[in-house]
Amino acid sequence: MRAEPGRSVTSKVLALLGAFSPAVPALTLSELARRAGLPLPTAHRRVAELVAWGALERGDDGRYRIGLRLWEVGSLAPRGLGLRELALPVMEDLYEVTHENVQLAVRQDLEVVFIERLAGRDAVPVLTRVGGRFALHATGVGLVLLAHAPAEVQEQVLAAPLERYTELTVTEPGRLRRCLADVRRTGYAVSDRQVTMDALSVAAPISGPQGVAAAISLVVAYDRADPVALAPLVQAAGRALSRALGDSRHAGRPAT
Repeated sequence: MRAEPGRSVTSKVLALLGAFSPAVPALTLSELARRAGLPLPTAHRRVAELVAWGALERGDDGRYRIGLRLWEVGSLAPRGLGLRELALPVMEDLYEVTHENVQLAVRQDLEVVFIERLAGRDAVPVLTRVGGRFALHATGVGLVLLAHAPAEVQEQVLAAPLERYTELTVTEPGRLRRCLADVRRTGYAVSDRQVTMDALSVAAPISGPQGVAAAISLVVAYDRADPVALAPLVQAAGRALSRALGDSRHAGRPAT
């Protein structure tokens, strides 16, 4: 059996897994091969191995989906697992006070990764999902994480084209730089209809011994949002989680 030049087995397997997305969660073998850029026989072999291991599952309709084994492995990621376990009680308290969407996120490279979300029954719909990624410059948690990111990360984001999600998305680098300075000065971020025109988010940092490790936010309907009233609640949750992560700057400080 000859290997295909230029691609390792690992790269082929990752290409197959990367073929799935929230918009395309189920694929036939032919679709998988095409999206992964692999010959059909190669895709057939690798997919069979992934099914046997549990990374993929084949439904009665013949389409393949991500298997539970990947979720089990992904849940072991230390940055998400420990933080999520610490954060859930605080997130639940914040939800009980507000009955709004509560989100927890970390930064990975130049994107936000959401690691937990509590959604209110009557809360405004959001585009994010647990395990999903989003741009740093538009969401409340993203603005917090970007404001406290290393300078080189900030410059990379500011130098790249900034996607516009709504007419209010900040896409001008100078204005975004001023927004990040405001986040550092006030201790919280407000994303006012920057992702959808019906939602506003208020976010605060969560700090550990090495600096800001994550961010927590409330996402509320714009027409009933009061950022000034919400900010202290989100900041209190951020401080509580910072203490839990061992940030000595918050030791002994009350949660509210």
